[in-house]
Amino acid sequence: MNSSNPLPMARRGHGSNGDRIQLLANHFRVDVAKINGYFYHYNVAMCFEDGHPVEARGIGRKVIDKASETYDQLRNTSFAYDGEKSLFTLGYLSDKKLQFIVVLEENSSRRRPRNGSSVSPNEGNTKRIRHEARSKTIKLDISYAGKIPLQAIANALSGQDSENSQEVLRVLDIILRQHATKQGCLLVGQSFFYDSPRNYNDIGGGVQSCRGFHSSFRLTQGALSLNIDVSTTMLLKPGPVLDFLCLNQNVEQPHHIDWTKAKRMLKSLRIKANGIEYKITGLSDNPCRKQTFLLRCGKDANGEVQSREITVFDYFKYHKNIELDYSADMPCINVGKPKRPSYFPIELCTLVSLQRYTKALTNLQRAQVVEKSRQKPHERKVALQDSLRRSKHEDESMFRSCGITIEPNFTRIEGRVLKPPKLLVGRGENFIPRNGRWNFNNKKLVDPVRIERWAIVNFSARCDTRHLWNILKKCAEMKGIDINPPYREFQEDSRFRRDPAHVRVEKIYANVKPNLPGVPQLLLCILPERKNCDIYGPWKRRNLIEEGVATQCIAPTKLNDQYITNVLLKINAKLGGVNSFLSTENSHSIPFVSSKPTLILGMDVSHGSPGRSDVPSIAAVVSSRCWPQISRYRAAVRTQSSKVEMIQSLFDPVSDTEDKGIIRELLKDFKNTSGGMNPQQIIIFRDGVSESQFNQVLNIELDQIIEACKHFDKNWNPKFTLIVAQKNHHTRFFQAEAQENVPPGTVIDKGICHPKNNDFYLCAHAGMIGTTRPTHYHVLHDEIGFSADGLQELVHYLCYTYQRSTTAVSIVAPIYYAHWAAAQMAQIMKFDELSETSSSHGGLTSAGAFPVPQLPPLHKDVTNSIVSFEEEEYTHSGFGKKKKLVELFFGRKEKGACSKRALFGKVDLGSALASVEGDTQRLVSCIPFSSTKSFLAQRSNAMIICCLWFAWSYEQEEKRSCFVISGSQGKSEKNMLSNIHV
Repeated sequence: MNSSNPLPMARRGHGSNGDRIQLLANHFRVDVAKINGYFYHYNVAMCFEDGHPVEARGIGRKVIDKASETYDQLRNTSFAYDGEKSLFTLGYLSDKKLQFIVVLEENSSRRRPRNGSSVSPNEGNTKRIRHEARSKTIKLDISYAGKIPLQAIANALSGQDSENSQEVLRVLDIILRQHATKQGCLLVGQSFFYDSPRNYNDIGGGVQSCRGFHSSFRLTQGALSLNIDVSTTMLLKPGPVLDFLCLNQNVEQPHHIDWTKAKRMLKSLRIKANGIEYKITGLSDNPCRKQTFLLRCGKDANGEVQSREITVFDYFKYHKNIELDYSADMPCINVGKPKRPSYFPIELCTLVSLQRYTKALTNLQRAQVVEKSRQKPHERKVALQDSLRRSKHEDESMFRSCGITIEPNFTRIEGRVLKPPKLLVGRGENFIPRNGRWNFNNKKLVDPVRIERWAIVNFSARCDTRHLWNILKKCAEMKGIDINPPYREFQEDSRFRRDPAHVRVEKIYANVKPNLPGVPQLLLCILPERKNCDIYGPWKRRNLIEEGVATQCIAPTKLNDQYITNVLLKINAKLGGVNSFLSTENSHSIPFVSSKPTLILGMDVSHGSPGRSDVPSIAAVVSSRCWPQISRYRAAVRTQSSKVEMIQSLFDPVSDTEDKGIIRELLKDFKNTSGGMNPQQIIIFRDGVSESQFNQVLNIELDQIIEACKHFDKNWNPKFTLIVAQKNHHTRFFQAEAQENVPPGTVIDKGICHPKNNDFYLCAHAGMIGTTRPTHYHVLHDEIGFSADGLQELVHYLCYTYQRSTTAVSIVAPIYYAHWAAAQMAQIMKFDELSETSSSHGGLTSAGAFPVPQLPPLHKDVTNSIVSFEEEEYTHSGFGKKKKLVELFFGRKEKGACSKRALFGKVDLGSALASVEGDTQRLVSCIPFSSTKSFLAQRSNAMIICCLWFAWSYEQEEKRSCFVISGSQGKSEKNMLSNIHV
């Protein structure tokens, strides 16, 4: 690769495959009349009288508004201010550098001075006892920085490189934000929320969702457009703090509140007490009736300040005449500083409105948000047009001054509907999914496992395990899965159900391990509630990291065939089976991929809850294996510094020959499962990055991958294609002539796509609820040389290879697996909880960040359970150690699954052996498993005959013992034949 040019690549052409469909996009055309005008940029700086800088984000708009009211230089000038350090006008100000003195009046609290005593029993405790209006004098400096031509928009639309086009869009977006502020909206990025009761929905836990609208300007192939979409944010329910805490913790009485959790929840929230607004800094260490401070009592005869110690409770009772009904034995709200705390009884404190809730939502809350915010396509269209009318952009003076007008109609474009791929299931059956969905009714899995050794672990008192086993057995038989009865059921002792989750897991495991004859293939865990319950993480950790046992968790509210079939699909995949293939996978006819060894990577980074800088991020990379298949994947997962989006551990050399990075680990796995070959092509799908980070992906992540490949084999030079997939965007499509969602397979690469860069939108899945969200794919780099049709078809097909689902998924399966692997590891590790109880962890650190804990490695027996596939440990360089020949043929360790159907498809193995001597290569070419085929293709006729005879005799005799073939590289094949034994 030539990495000298880090810019995203230009479009090479448009696709043509698929049936045409007329669509509407939620982009509204924008015309700019005064295209020869300029935006003039000014830097803004603020400081107090003593020279200390002002945090502009808090009061910047107030300062600028006051200055525009006070001084003529700004009074009659149209400008846009970003709330921090930049101000934009449509003409020069009177001078290139202006200075103003601005006086802000505000209601605030004033602290009385402490007496300076060094013997205070609670050093530093004071009380806010009087409030008055006071003023802030601020020095405001505005200095000229440069000008931005509006002509940059026209240049960008014509496909020219324009350094200023993004700056123009930024200014236009700032004008949008300022306009929304004037209308009284709450601003969250480029989303605006009106404070109206009709926009609020209670979702439980003291939280309410608020519906608003996203607006941003976009450069498209057709024109400059305004993208408008529905947006939702979470707000705290205003009212008494105690009411909120009871709702948030789901307790009926305040004395049941967990104050450790309450302290974390309340920090930095805004309250009103005694008519004044404050920010919460914490809670008192002692309850109200015991928390003391020094109360100033006046001066003595010598003029010295006298003070006495008093509790917060007594102060409010005797000095404020306020009787506290129920907070005497509760902590006080602290609104002071760490060294100068200031307390209020909690029952006197009320949460103010319009405060965002940034904690992670529960599953129930998320379900409520989805239920109350979803809109059918025609409902969404009406809401968006109503939003455009309510916004009244024509009233904004900055827009009028530069001649900007916004058309009221949706942009009309043409899309194409790609045909779904054929899928291969059991018995060699091919079928075509309908509407992006399929089921396994009357179908068997293409490669089902045999489940011999397994047990049930039951944490739920409500589940009828006998009924569960009956349905499981029936559905397994229908899918071709051979399953023995469970060895035993382990029921949790009811005495332990109130213990912490990790204790419950350890106690039941103490009963499980000694009462099984060996390591089970699977433990089926029945949870007492939904899968986000506290037991899930400790249970997964114990099994996947410590014991090396595959486990499937279920929390059935009702048992039926459909639910159990979905569970079996996951189990089959976890134990090494395959539910379905692409038919083109099996026939080696996937364009660009089947012709040359190709590695497909999916990469994603999962971050902790918003505002948690002490929770590490988790990077996950999955890779395809067993080329030319593209349905099998393996994952590698690492921790990294909190909130860092670029993956830091792709290449981690420790010597000239050793590399502990992710890419080397996955390259070794590809080589071991793909005939000993290095990939000639590497296709990288990256999720979760914004357009502003594209150059970082090219310069940092792609360069790391290239260096890892060079380190792996200096004589190897693969070709790379890098594609970013975005789900977090606001473009939506509607059928022009129908009210339903766009059909699955709809692709758009014209009209509202980038005027120059290579991008397209794909709706691979069927939107069953609400309006379909397309995935936006950006091709940043392509050395393989995909055509537009070829790449779009590959991306579409990859959405049908997610083994845990019977639907086309909304994003390519490698990214889906990477996202799932990172989320699974986050559940196992529970970093959010660990960081709350520990001040430090072992591991690497980054400057200014908390230490990053290292992930414990998965147990070797479940290396790939994180993405549902077991590891294959054989190599193709020769028989170095004893190997199960079954592994060689079937790509997994299950002895009982040998069959001529699984190995040879429709080939009659017995007949083939009778005449194989002169035509072994023809027989090898019929084998569907590429790793087996690649191995046998390198062997002599004698060796092939031996292997085929062995598999045939194994099937005929239906033996269950472990067959191995031993030998070492360098032994003759004749000698190796004599080493077959039971």
